[in-house]
Amino acid sequence: MNVTLPKIGSVDMHVAAPPSKSYTHRAMIAGALASGRTTIRNPLDAQDTRLTLAALRALGVTAVWDCDRITIEGCNGAFPTVRETTLDLDNSGTSLRLLTSLALLCQHPVTLTGSARMQERPIGPLADALIPLGGSVRFLNQDGYPPLEVNGHLEGGPVTMDGSISSQFISSILIAAPYAKREIEVTLPKPAASASYLDITLDVMHAFGARAEREGYEKFTVSTRHHYTGREYAVEGDYSSASYFFALAAICGGRVTVKNLAPGSVQGDRRFQNALREMGCRVTCNDTSVTVERTGELQGITFDMRSSPDTVQTLCMVAATCNSPTTITGISHLKFKESDRINGTADRLLALGGDVTVGGDAITIRPAPLHGGTLDSGNDHRTAMSFAVLGLGIGGITITDAACVNKSFPGFWDCLKGVMP
Repeated sequence: MNVTLPKIGSVDMHVAAPPSKSYTHRAMIAGALASGRTTIRNPLDAQDTRLTLAALRALGVTAVWDCDRITIEGCNGAFPTVRETTLDLDNSGTSLRLLTSLALLCQHPVTLTGSARMQERPIGPLADALIPLGGSVRFLNQDGYPPLEVNGHLEGGPVTMDGSISSQFISSILIAAPYAKREIEVTLPKPAASASYLDITLDVMHAFGARAEREGYEKFTVSTRHHYTGREYAVEGDYSSASYFFALAAICGGRVTVKNLAPGSVQGDRRFQNALREMGCRVTCNDTSVTVERTGELQGITFDMRSSPDTVQTLCMVAATCNSPTTITGISHLKFKESDRINGTADRLLALGGDVTVGGDAITIRPAPLHGGTLDSGNDHRTAMSFAVLGLGIGGITITDAACVNKSFPGFWDCLKGVMP
């Protein structure tokens, strides 16, 4: 599937943000581990979340997805597997990483694998941390990378781990920790990548009845006396997905209102609004929506996106239309995503006539006349969506393999039809 984006003028758009992918994954896992029944309302129905639910079913959990709700019968911290299990998580890094620690709550070994790209994405730091907690790990192809076989039991205790590649390594241990035999204490010797996602993990854990304490983002302690209890749970809207529509207003001019957003959300990608404000957009919020409006020229900025990884590429698109340079920092871990999003973004912008340099932990984008072209999405949903928004600003951009957006936002192209001629 290829999509060609025409140049459009000023926009006036109202759209609802899809449910949060991060919250949906975590709520399904907490519900699967809980005692009793959980009903998740408004879950994100996308490839990644379907993979997580299929994996939980493969581990013996009963779950029914019926339109806009998922009903899960919890296993009370002990998956009822009766044999060795293999979980193929395709290209969903969130699924594979979060489920890796859960393998220690099974009675038999679990093998976790995925796509060719998944097998290039490191998981060594998480595997190393599971060993002192009672696990054993065997890499089946290359040390430190999937596929891996996980065996053992979650004994608990203190562990020091490296979360600088991905906070999902830490979230994986935290979300399983209430069912360890002893209290788990996780210490991080250096800053975690995308630390705001740890806030999402703790938010879901607390909502389901677990108790965890933290000292900044350096130490996390999870009680084993408070387990998850099944409940009704509503998934909030996704700020990562909303960013594409905010960027549409910034790039094309006009106004976009995105509904279904919680103003006090802990989602780190909510900071994207702050970047747009600094660039010259007007941003207003109420109890359920956010409006972004651009009426004048955009100014380049220097902005740290360490806690907002999924909107880095979106901000790069806006930066490419500013009248002065923009430098985005805190992005080194993006090379380990579905694609190398740092160099991949730079290469594609250069192909469109952009002026881009990458160095260390930053990317700098300077004003340059842009033109259309054909871009391979690289099977990366966020690459496809971010360059689609830029395409509507400059025209003549064709995105190949455009169906990859189904990983996180199946309705994306339908939403854009509302502003396309």
